[in-house]
Amino acid sequence: MKFISKTFKLLPVLFLVFGLTACSDDDDNNDGPVAMETTVIDVALENNLTSLAAALEATGLVSTLQGPGPFTVFAPSNDAFTTFLNAAGVDLNNMSAAEEALVTNILLNHVIIGNNLMAADLVAAGSGYTNTAATGPNDENLSLYFSTSNGVMINGVSTVSDADKTATNGTIHIVDTVIDLPTLATFATSNPALSILVDALAYADTGSPTVPYIATVSDNTAGPFTVFAPSNDAFVSLLDELNLTALTDLDTDTVNSVLLYHIVGANVQSDELSTGAVGTLGGSIDADVSNFTLTDQNGRISNIVTSLVDIQSINGVVHVIDNVILPPPAAD
Repeated sequence: MKFISKTFKLLPVLFLVFGLTACSDDDDNNDGPVAMETTVIDVALENNLTSLAAALEATGLVSTLQGPGPFTVFAPSNDAFTTFLNAAGVDLNNMSAAEEALVTNILLNHVIIGNNLMAADLVAAGSGYTNTAATGPNDENLSLYFSTSNGVMINGVSTVSDADKTATNGTIHIVDTVIDLPTLATFATSNPALSILVDALAYADTGSPTVPYIATVSDNTAGPFTVFAPSNDAFVSLLDELNLTALTDLDTDTVNSVLLYHIVGANVQSDELSTGAVGTLGGSIDADVSNFTLTDQNGRISNIVTSLVDIQSINGVVHVIDNVILPPPAAD
């Protein structure tokens, strides 16, 4: 679910709200005063989100969020922002260029542009992905995963504590934790439909020598990678196909070989896939973009789930598939 065009990269936009406190010189034909605008910046200050406001000021993003939007902003509380700054060792009044770039991207990771999403909209959807204004590899917009089974939770780490603070150009939802830039691990662990994949990665790590998968997908400086991520149902079907009860019935070397066929050593979004051979870390598979399928060297076909593609993290992109890709049989 994408709400931001891939070609849209957030830049400070023109401030289109004129005359917030006074009419222009040619108001003679107006029947009354110009209506006051209440932007998400105003709402943040009304709700004492002073740490957020200070960070937006320090990174030059205030004018952006005073623009027409609409914006959905997941706004960290003052305590949440203080915790983040202390952990990162960042002083907003004395940031290096690298620190300012990082804080800017993290702030943009709390902003959805082009949609004014109320809590009821998120609850109605149940769970899913959207894009934030933050960017990752190849300047692609980063994804955000929301779930509502136990309140509204973002990326499995940040919970909405106070929702639906409305402005004329959007809505603020106050959250209890700063939403850090997501990694591949973020999206694998936050979505319960990918839990068996996480188990497979962890099991492969127990082999000798270890890969190590979990550390790599959790490392925001690794990659970038493209992961064709089998759903839980895909793994269950594989176990039935192989007459197994659990992945641990296989040795770690075999699981490792299988996983490598799901990883490409580059950030490849769905519109960058082309029909033909795709080189994974395990070996070649074939893609067919006419029907969005992947075929392994055994002739087994995996469908790329079109509603679950381009899940973009800071160290790679995830495309969910409905079948497990297998390596070719070992030569006799």
